Amino acid sequence: MRRKFFGLSLFAMLFALCSFAEAQQTGKVFSIGFLDAGTASGSAVMVNEFRQELSKLGWIEGKNITIEYRFTEQKNERLPELAAELVRLKVDLIVVTSTAPALAAKSVTATIPIVMTLSADPVGAGLVASLARPGGNITGNSTLATEVNGKRLEILKDAVPKLARVGFLGASSPGGLLQLKELKSAALALKLKLEEIETQPDAKGLESAFQTAKQKQVGAIMVNPGRRFAAERKRIVELASKHRLPAIYFSKEFVDEGGLMSYGADYVDLYRRAAHYVDKILKGAKPADLPVQQPTKFEFIINLKAAKQIDLTIPVRVLERANQVIK
Repeated sequence: MRRKFFGLSLFAMLFALCSFAEAQQTGKVFSIGFLDAGTASGSAVMVNEFRQELSKLGWIEGKNITIEYRFTEQKNERLPELAAELVRLKVDLIVVTSTAPALAAKSVTATIPIVMTLSADPVGAGLVASLARPGGNITGNSTLATEVNGKRLEILKDAVPKLARVGFLGASSPGGLLQLKELKSAALALKLKLEEIETQPDAKGLESAFQTAKQKQVGAIMVNPGRRFAAERKRIVELASKHRLPAIYFSKEFVDEGGLMSYGADYVDLYRRAAHYVDKILKGAKPADLPVQQPTKFEFIINLKAAKQIDLTIPVRVLERANQVIK
């Protein structure tokens, strides 16, 4: 029985490789849909990393793949329409960049493979049955955002002396609501008052959110981990500095724009790993057989220039924990 199982597994693997080789020899060009809830400009860095990794794996746009990019430009209500459009184009695979696009894609197809670059909690959102055995047509990466948010809150408390009240800037979304629930529990354990400040990630909404934060007398802020907020990182960092509010962000991109601190998964690494799953699936692997990957690289970065601008002295014990300190 063991020999028979091994023989069948080997046959299946060889069949998939032969099918892939045949497709390459016949000049088949695979079509990939790319669905993002943010903006093209805001996601450019990550998209470029994804494309470069695909290129290293032998997938060249215009040669053996085409990519249909669809960005909502911060309008989540467009996700169902754009997801349906990709299905009508009969793409071979859909790449989604967060929980909301993943849910939109799942709602319109149960057969086209879907690869998540990032998802806060794919099990909690109902995208996959489990991380080890996703089932269905979806796999990719989890950012562990719900768990990591608690760690961010702990760092913020250690970095800001006498911190008592924290503002959480977020928007109503499946991923955001799951994270808020976990964050409330973490705040309670740390004896911090969490102020939920719902906002849309646009100029008017963000300005209003920071004014609300000051009215609520919060001593620091956190931002909902999501591509829509990442797209407005420059504006968010500028507003935090303007209102002299310490902030910890979910990705290094914010610190690159002058933000104070970031702690979280290495998003560049996750986009690269998503490219490897695209490669496997185009070569015959099934999403149901590919476990959802969890981050292996986490970064804690502190920007002392930003701290100086708001007259914040970060304790030495916190600086010693950082992977990188920008002076």
